[in-house]
Amino acid sequence: MPRFQDCTLRDPSSELTATFVPSAGMIGTSLSDGGVELLGLRRGLQAYVAEHKTMGIPLLYPWANRLSSNRYRVGDTEVTLTPGSGGVHTDAHGAPIHGTLAGDPGWQVTEQSASMVTAELDFGSRPDLLASFPFPHLLRLAVRIADRTLTVRTRVTATTEAAVPLCFGFHPYLQLPGVPREQWCIDTPPMRSRIVDARGIPTGATAPYPSATELLGEKVFDDGFDDVAPGAVFALSGGGRRIEVHFDTGYPAAQIYAPATEDVICFEPMAAPTDALRRGGYPVARLGTPGVAQFSIYVR
Repeated sequence: MPRFQDCTLRDPSSELTATFVPSAGMIGTSLSDGGVELLGLRRGLQAYVAEHKTMGIPLLYPWANRLSSNRYRVGDTEVTLTPGSGGVHTDAHGAPIHGTLAGDPGWQVTEQSASMVTAELDFGSRPDLLASFPFPHLLRLAVRIADRTLTVRTRVTATTEAAVPLCFGFHPYLQLPGVPREQWCIDTPPMRSRIVDARGIPTGATAPYPSATELLGEKVFDDGFDDVAPGAVFALSGGGRRIEVHFDTGYPAAQIYAPATEDVICFEPMAAPTDALRRGGYPVARLGTPGVAQFSIYVR
């Protein structure tokens, strides 16, 4: 099995550490508070790289969640996706899911210190990636840890006149070790629920979703939302610890995922709702005007 070189960042003011692996898709593989792992590592890094089985904090790029078809159109550009080619993989229903960069080794570290790392991927130099998303750009992730907060900032810089759709997201798997799932408390902000069909594809129907504080208990989530306000906070708490996911900027949509089979919950920042690459309604990065989005995880 291949070995990957990781970057472990340390908060100068606390025992919080975070680890990211540039050569495996710039995935986050640890968020530890005093030796207590707060990320769900599931089947681990090797399964993520080899089988696209998500874990930790993976980047979902260039689209998050599912697409309702293998075809999409952006302006006059029509794209046909080929599962198994160009990084495209599918869910159990055959829907393209979570983009094309899972485990991609093309990231280059451009800056690093004890508490931060910046890495870039030149999307426009990769014919294999452009076959599925033909919009040349430079993708940059800046990750830092300070004041008990992990901050992940994404910058998309168009390198041609072609506008770059911003439909990406992240999938942080959170856990509270030593605290039974039924005792986990979750806080969610006011937003709008996007109703999905049996395949997880939005039907077009929506419903208000008021802010709530509730025990997770035996509840199961795989639900999409939009109308998420800048600065919105999602939180998981229990056993004297609270983990907050702040949608700082550029993430107006979210997915909450909490399966019945695992003790994890995800509050997923998304630059556009599920299937937006096919339906429209997404922001774009244009030449000279990069797209920027940021979320942060604060551990109390």
